[in-house]
Amino acid sequence: MQVLGVVGPSDSGKTTLVERLATRLADRGRVATVKHCSHDPDLDTEGKDTARHRAAGADATYGLTDDAGWFATGADRSLEATLDDLAPDYDYAVVEGYTDAYLPQVELGGREGAGTVLQRAERAADVDLEALIATLEATDPHETLEALVARVERSADADRAGAIATFTGRVRAKDSPDDERTEYLEFERYDGLAEERIDALQADLEAREDVFAVALHHRTGIIEAGEHVVFVVVLAGHRESAFRAVENGIDRLKAEVPLFKKEVTVSEEFWRHER
Repeated sequence: MQVLGVVGPSDSGKTTLVERLATRLADRGRVATVKHCSHDPDLDTEGKDTARHRAAGADATYGLTDDAGWFATGADRSLEATLDDLAPDYDYAVVEGYTDAYLPQVELGGREGAGTVLQRAERAADVDLEALIATLEATDPHETLEALVARVERSADADRAGAIATFTGRVRAKDSPDDERTEYLEFERYDGLAEERIDALQADLEAREDVFAVALHHRTGIIEAGEHVVFVVVLAGHRESAFRAVENGIDRLKAEVPLFKKEVTVSEEFWRHER
């Protein structure tokens, strides 16, 4: 799922830009939007029952309508968790008003955000949508294990598959109890070549007998200790084929894909390839 943030003052037209983006992106895939609210909005669109549930102690409430629509309120919900939940079902997410989020973003009206700037403009009407979307498509997607599983399950051969095997790699804080703690890792990729190698590896694994679909993803940027960093997902006819492809996939991804890793501990930082 490609994610784009839009930040700016209230009079910069950022909601209008989100509307224009949603219209344009809907021609390419399914679109979700997320809006930052500085106060508790009145989201109980079907009456006061969910408010009563919240008052009684429920942390989250969902209202489901007869036509399969829904609404919700809740006490605890992070942007990251929201994007994780959206990723399996949506191709794009446009996020409005999260200045502190590390997202590819558009900055309007001189407002600065924490993410990577794809375009700056004074007002929404000044944004070049075609150029913005082209740049967005080149950014790293927001991927989760669940999204990759959903992707392989859409294979035309899914009705012949009896196994899905997965591998998730995470940032290890310590190798042993006495080690200095790793705060985070930062990954940079060799642009163009890294994607080419991943595509070739995926095609090679999918060419195996009894393997129907493979999804590989390695995150780049800063990944903190405990966070997930790499995924391998295999859809196969039988578990033996799935397990073998997953093991070979992660071994070859680490050996063949040009990614540069910087490790930052509590007292130092260094690039792994220099040691």
